[in-house]
Amino acid sequence: MKNNLAYALLVMLIAVASCSFTNKSFENTDDKDKLLLELITYVLEKGHYDPKNIDDDFSVSVFEDFIDVLDPTKRYFLEEDIMEFEQYKFQIDDQIKNTDIAFFNIVHERLIKRMNEAKNIYKEVLAKPFDYTADESINIDYKVESFAASKNDLKERWRKQLKYATMGTYDSKLAAVKKKPVVKKEMVNGEVVEVIESDPNEFEKVSDDKPLTPEEAEKSSRESTLKTLDEFFDFVDDLQRKDWFVQYINTIVDEFDPHTYYFAPEEKEKFDTSMSGKFEGIGARLRKTNTGAKIEGIISGGPVWRDQRIEVGDEIIKVGQNGGEAVDIVGMRLDDAIKMIKGPEGTVVDLTVKKIDGSHEVISLTRDVVELEESFAKSANILKEDKKYGLINLPKFYVNFEDYGERNAATDVAKEVERLKEEGVEGLILDLRDNGGGSLKTVIEMAGLFIKDGPIVQVRSSDNGKEVYDDKDERIQWDGPLVVLVNELSASASEILAAAMQDYKRAVVIGSKQTFGKGTVQNVIPLENIVRSNEHGDLGAIKLTTQKFYRINGGSTQLEGVKSDVVVPDRYSYIDLGERDQANPLKWDKISPADYTPWEGYIDYDKTIANSKNRMANNPQIKLIEENAQWIKSEQDETVISLKYDVYKEEVKKDKEKSDYFKKMTDYDSHLSFKSLQYEQELFTKDSILREKRDRWHKNLAKDVYVEEAVNVLQDLQMNTIKKDNSKLASVKG
Repeated sequence: MKNNLAYALLVMLIAVASCSFTNKSFENTDDKDKLLLELITYVLEKGHYDPKNIDDDFSVSVFEDFIDVLDPTKRYFLEEDIMEFEQYKFQIDDQIKNTDIAFFNIVHERLIKRMNEAKNIYKEVLAKPFDYTADESINIDYKVESFAASKNDLKERWRKQLKYATMGTYDSKLAAVKKKPVVKKEMVNGEVVEVIESDPNEFEKVSDDKPLTPEEAEKSSRESTLKTLDEFFDFVDDLQRKDWFVQYINTIVDEFDPHTYYFAPEEKEKFDTSMSGKFEGIGARLRKTNTGAKIEGIISGGPVWRDQRIEVGDEIIKVGQNGGEAVDIVGMRLDDAIKMIKGPEGTVVDLTVKKIDGSHEVISLTRDVVELEESFAKSANILKEDKKYGLINLPKFYVNFEDYGERNAATDVAKEVERLKEEGVEGLILDLRDNGGGSLKTVIEMAGLFIKDGPIVQVRSSDNGKEVYDDKDERIQWDGPLVVLVNELSASASEILAAAMQDYKRAVVIGSKQTFGKGTVQNVIPLENIVRSNEHGDLGAIKLTTQKFYRINGGSTQLEGVKSDVVVPDRYSYIDLGERDQANPLKWDKISPADYTPWEGYIDYDKTIANSKNRMANNPQIKLIEENAQWIKSEQDETVISLKYDVYKEEVKKDKEKSDYFKKMTDYDSHLSFKSLQYEQELFTKDSILREKRDRWHKNLAKDVYVEEAVNVLQDLQMNTIKKDNSKLASVKG
């Protein structure tokens, strides 16, 4: 989000820093690293909204987090390494101030040494069969584990981790065969009958694959894991020292807040590409976890979206290329994992996915160029009995900063509102679920479509000065009943709009207990703009948190997000997805409220909300969704896994049964009908893909209990008939 403060900050940094960072003589890599550390520290201290004190506490946090970033599963460093590193535990703050990188150097050198040793360990472990009859387990919550006290202990840790990683492969290889039935004759109740049994040593095909005995399956699964690790370490060997230093820099930067981030030159290029609106890959946003790469968002129209088998909350744990052996990405840097997942249009990537219910599935996708067309606003008619309602889905608050008039979310939504009015809808649903935000300007203009005029959001800078952003246009685009749908993934700009509609009592907000809780503004500052004379070329850029959002009632959306008027559960209700679950988020606070007057268009606003709550509390589908959400949470909390195959198999069976039980949620029928608007139906004759996308969308909407309840709320909302005397309706506002 570009604004005057960002430009002023940038000018200030260039003016001051270009005098400070000049005429330096750079002779080696350390000098470049020191310059980068000095630049970023300066920008953080001078430009961050809430700069932290770089003191002993800060030093301890960097120490612990950097070790965790490099060795999240604790299979490289030994306890003696950590004890040696601890001499720097309270010195990193001083090193940062003095551009000293001694801590990074010793940790990096030791990591490379331990990784080289690990190559021998995993090969030695995988040279011997695993005993799947042994009654043992592994705790995959590695944060509670200590570092290995000796190399023997480390080898044992590797053994258990590799056995765990291999067991799923072993199970899948056995799935290609089944025990061969054996017919025996026995005397039962005085009669000779045939009894069908299974000989544990006899197998037969259930697929075209060669049948494997347990011994063959065990050996084959170890070989598969060995190949995966060989490929992983080949990949690691290609990493340069600068790649590891970027991790150190971002560990420091991340202490300020989760949205401040350093882009190395090549990463800045990726960021610019993403902002251009085209992605070549699978069409998903990923976040690194200790157990893989978690799906944080799905881009409409992309391969993941079209395939429908992957959903938000799933984790990618292995990546293969077009039928080749999959590479384990657990513990791998997210950037490196993404490089393996992305690829040229038309190529195939095989993803081993751990579903949010704990099950595993291999999903092959054909990579594609993901266009942003499906990220634009779209609308549909909802038919219920003899009534017609409208729904507008907005995946993000998009804008072209270089040409605002080209296309943006506010003007597009205004057009959709007008089209729905022409088709005679009696109420409107604005669906902001999964909308991660975007342009501030579009939020203000969009909110203005539904109110006469007044403040929409307040923004405060680091100097505690606040600005109030208003809708100054007295025209109202839509003056009828309004519902806003949100969930845990509705963030930033979505929260601003939902909060404004809630504070004005202009709309009923239906959705999660609270939205994501991102109430901060970031600006990207190229570091090369700060250095007058630079012999190292492109230094990358820093995405810096510079402001905070506040509701017009004075409360921040940071951490707390927006609390729905009608709270309904979904599959993500108990999963750690929000800002409050990120590392080092800024705190919640409040400022003085803006001067605004609640909308008086409804005569039964509070009663409508109460009725909706009662309906949701007694809805069987909602109860099933709540049960599913709690089960998913319990599965994620189960971190101790049996390494005994019989126990593992039984758990897999139970999870499958439970997962199948919850699949009936998709059988729900709201008995609502959905229809594309007239202008879009005319496009279908020339665009069959668009027709397919809309047909699928409408099919999913018909199973959506939240949309059904939104329609119920629209039906309940009674309008104050005198409101039109106080406002001027617009044909197309904007």
